[in-house]
Amino acid sequence: MLIPHDTRRALDVVVDLVNTAPESDQNGDRLEDIEALYGFVRLHHISDVGRLTEADLRAVRDVRGRFADAFAAPDPRTCAELINQLVAAAGTTPRLTDHDGFDWHVHYFAPGASVADHLAADCGMALAFIVVSGEHERLRRCEAPDCRRAFVDLSRNRSRRYCDSRTCGNRLHVAAYRARRKEAAG
Repeated sequence: MLIPHDTRRALDVVVDLVNTAPESDQNGDRLEDIEALYGFVRLHHISDVGRLTEADLRAVRDVRGRFADAFAAPDPRTCAELINQLVAAAGTTPRLTDHDGFDWHVHYFAPGASVADHLAADCGMALAFIVVSGEHERLRRCEAPDCRRAFVDLSRNRSRRYCDSRTCGNRLHVAAYRARRKEAAG
């Protein structure tokens, strides 16, 4: 699947946004205050963001929850309905832009949009790309029993099971290996 750079970047942002929620992160809510929201905005180089307020934080948390619902959607139709609601509420206004060293790409948020609308529009359209491509099943949650982090499975054969094979995947494989050795020895 060929994914344009702006769509790939928006997919990374939506995954990171969903994974800031307490149910995805064992350390609690990573968007606990406005400073954390500013950090998220800086980390992801989200453009056209002015002064952030408590209302922005509440709105971003709401959008985050709605994106989490899209990752949990049982089928493409349900996922599409959730994405359509997010994108429509954001007042989508597609426009071509080239800024901050990035080549031409499409922004879907209106100029001057809130950070929540910005995320809903751009990230919603990135998820729409996945659904339109017939790849809804690529929106996943980690299968490790103690992890619920979201990820987009971009592997060729759609076989990725863990948010990170070096941590969750490796930890489970080592545990299974030790259990087999213990059973064989005992």
